Parts: sequence; structure tokens; C-alpha cells
Amino acid sequence: MRIAFVGKGGSGKTTLSALFSRELARSGAPVLAVDGDINQHLAEALDPGGGAFTAPPLAAHLGEIKDLLRGGNPRIASREAMIKTTPPGRGSRLLRPLGDDELHARHVQRVGGVPLMVTGEFDESDLGVACYHSKLSAVELYLGHLVDGPGEYVVVDMTAGADAFASGLFTRFDMTFLVAEPTRKGVSVYRQYRDHAREFGIPLAVVGNKVTGEDDLLFLKEQVGDDLLTHLVHSPWMRSAERGTPQGELEAANRHALAVLRETADARVRDWPTLHRHAVEFHLRNARAWADAATGQDLAAQVDPDFVPGPASLP
Repeated sequence: MRIAFVGKGGSGKTTLSALFSRELARSGAPVLAVDGDINQHLAEALDPGGGAFTAPPLAAHLGEIKDLLRGGNPRIASREAMIKTTPPGRGSRLLRPLGDDELHARHVQRVGGVPLMVTGEFDESDLGVACYHSKLSAVELYLGHLVDGPGEYVVVDMTAGADAFASGLFTRFDMTFLVAEPTRKGVSVYRQYRDHAREFGIPLAVVGNKVTGEDDLLFLKEQVGDDLLTHLVHSPWMRSAERGTPQGELEAANRHALAVLRETADARVRDWPTLHRHAVEFHLRNARAWADAATGQDLAAQVDPDFVPGPASLP
């Protein structure tokens, strides 16, 4: 399963991404966490007070990643002709999660028992020149060329707010968990996400966070209705962990909420044809909007009509 955690800044999505990833890893499940937020805090959340994350960010090696993924695909002439939405085709290099390849070898570092990759921070050289979504190109390409199987998890901590809709990345997931605090601002992002998710058939569930009582829970139910999947109560353990000095254990109610998230994700069935159809649709949108002019090529020709997505495409 490919799982995204989204929500308003400060809602706790990074904390929940880390908690969920750690629970998966502790159960023995193969899991890869990806920090796709403009504020790169997932490593710290996975291991409060731990050492520095030293693996290079994906965005720093985008050119090499493109060369790796395009492989021998004759429809992609060069790395310059490959954009973030370019879908795989026959000859492309397809990856297995945490596989024996240079991308995983270079960019993955284990943090708090969880393999982690990061997109990279928005740095001074980007100011006034690029938007953060250019940093996410490598993540979008990675997910587009990933062939993951049953019982394998990729957990992505996404950008805050509705920024994820600036690309087709939001269609790359089997399940999206929207973390919402019981406030008007906390549920505002939900309404934006809900409408776009429904348009493209993206499964979306709301996870209430920092709930302190029945009034908070009632507010969430009134605002998001049946999309409210579960909730986490205010957690002294999480607060102490965020300070780098975790005390005791995660509360039973919050452990139960994490179990509900996993059960919900596991109940999904991967729809490879739809996943690929969305990839092609957003690639054609980008080609028409800007990429054909930027590259001087007809990028619609990169779509391989005979490519079969999923495990059947592996050598």
C-alpha cells in the first residue's frame, strides 16, 4: 500500500506519519517512509533526539534518478525530456521497494528502525526561482516507477494544506489519511481535499488528532461526517517524544487508532490500471500546459499504449 498523510500545517501529520511507520516496522512489515514536506521533520519524528540524517535528498540527484528510471525506454530521449509525470513504458527501469539498486542504496537511511528517504529542503538558491513542488518531482517519478506488492508499505508525509494538488502526486496513493484537529481551521483543508479526491476517486479518510473530549469529537463528526475514520486523543507521550525525551508508552486509545489505520489500508485493493490511467492523464495535462513548449517535444509520445502496469511489467 502507498499511504499519504496530509493536513493543515501543525495538525500532527508528520507525527502520525512517524508513529504509523514505526508501528509497521515493529510488526515486521516491509515499510519505506518518505518525507515529502517542505519542512523536513520526519527523521526527527521517527527518532527524537537521534543522530543526523545524512543520506542525500532525492532532489539533489534528480538527473541521475531520471537516467536510472528511463533505462532503455526508446520513447524518452534524454533526462531533459523526462518530466515529473513521465509514465513508465517498455524499457523503463522499474523498482521494487528497498530493492537492490542505486537509488535505494544512495538515498535510504534507517531512522528509528524505519528506512527513510527525504525530498530535500527548500533552500536559499530556490528563493524567487523555483516552487517547492519541483523538489517533489523525484518522489512522483519514484512512485510512478515502483512495483510494490502485497504487504509492502510506502508512507509519505506530504506537503501541508492543499499544496499536493499542484501536481498529480495526490493520485499516486492507495489511501490518503487527512489529519485534522477539532477546529474550523483544522477541517478547512478537508473540504478542499474531499472535492478533489472525489473527482478522481481517491480514497480519503479523516483522522482526528489532539481530541480532548466529547465536544471535540462531536465537532469533527459534524464537520466531516462519515469520512471520520478514527481519532487520537491528546497524548502526553507524543508531547514528551516531540521534546526528545519520550516518557512511558503510547496510550492504548492511540495505539488502537493506529491499528484502525492499518486495517483500513490493508482492506484496499491495488488498482493498477486506474493508477496508470491517472499517471497518463496528468502527464498529458502537463505536456499540453507547459512541458511540450519547455522541451520542444511532443511529450504525449512518451505514453506507451502497450505498457502493462503492475507486476506483469517486471522482467
